[in-house]
Amino acid sequence: MFVIITYDIATKRVAKVMKTCRKYLTHVQKSVFEGIITEGKLNQLKEELEQLIVYKEDEICIDKIDNLKYTSKEQIGMVKLRDNIL
Repeated sequence: MFVIITYDIATKRVAKVMKTCRKYLTHVQKSVFEGIITEGKLNQLKEELEQLIVYKEDEICIDKIDNLKYTSKEQIGMVKLRDNIL
């Protein structure tokens, strides 16, 4: 499945969350990661992130796309070449 993760994390935890997400997905923008991932790896990622965040202060959004057939991606502005994107 294709996953997009966005987050709003307190400054003191951002580096750890970013490092954890980089193990599984491609860093797209400051607080955005995306990529193809298995359900098992996604569960591992979620477990690791749950250990890092404070539920009353932080927010992580995970958007799952099971079928890429009807999706497309458009970027405006600086476009970097990356692996593992739509």
